[in-house]
Amino acid sequence: MNPDEDTEWNDILRKHGILPQQVKITQNDIYDSAVEHAREEESKRLENMDLDELDELEDEEDDQVIQQYRQQRMAEIQAQVDKEKFGELVQISEPDYKSEVTLASRDNWIVVHLFRDSIPECKLMNKHLALLAQQYRSTKFAKIISVECIHNYPDANLPTLLVYGKGDMRGQLVRLDKFGGMRTKKKDIEEYLKDIGAVDPSLRRSLPGDGDAESEDDDDGANRGVYFDLGKNL
Repeated sequence: MNPDEDTEWNDILRKHGILPQQVKITQNDIYDSAVEHAREEESKRLENMDLDELDELEDEEDDQVIQQYRQQRMAEIQAQVDKEKFGELVQISEPDYKSEVTLASRDNWIVVHLFRDSIPECKLMNKHLALLAQQYRSTKFAKIISVECIHNYPDANLPTLLVYGKGDMRGQLVRLDKFGGMRTKKKDIEEYLKDIGAVDPSLRRSLPGDGDAESEDDDDGANRGVYFDLGKNL
């Protein structure tokens, strides 16, 4: 006996609960299932399209779903543009420090370089920061002449990095001894900022020739930089 057959005997057994009720699939059920599957496939396809592709598709199909995906994609792009609003190493002066750094750090991560043009390590740091500013555009990179930031600040402590976030100083790097002085690589500064949380790796932009960087050998024997409490002076 086949319990799935639609026979009079099976109907009697089902009536008395001996066999489970037969589930009948109608043409409407088949149609609804096919429509739902098609919608899921269309959603997956639209999620992988950029704005130009959505515009082309919109010319062919006047579909509310396409409009929704287009608006969603535009909102995502605008949100990223709003977040990545910097992109260069800017020089600031003493009167600007509070507004450009202290107050601005409530909403953004800010990296400030205290420098002197006459010091080779400062020139090297500015070179690395200028590139990092292009790669991490949601972080503000600034530089200020050391004695404008802190009066009588000793040249022996340069270069000095001050890292601000959430309205307060989150890190400071004094000198480049930790990374081998003039052998310091851009990657060294980048990793230091990552560890603090000042740059977001998910938003990192590639630069032309970025893969052809010079050797990034670790210098395990390098002396560590000295930590100074600078926060009370700023």
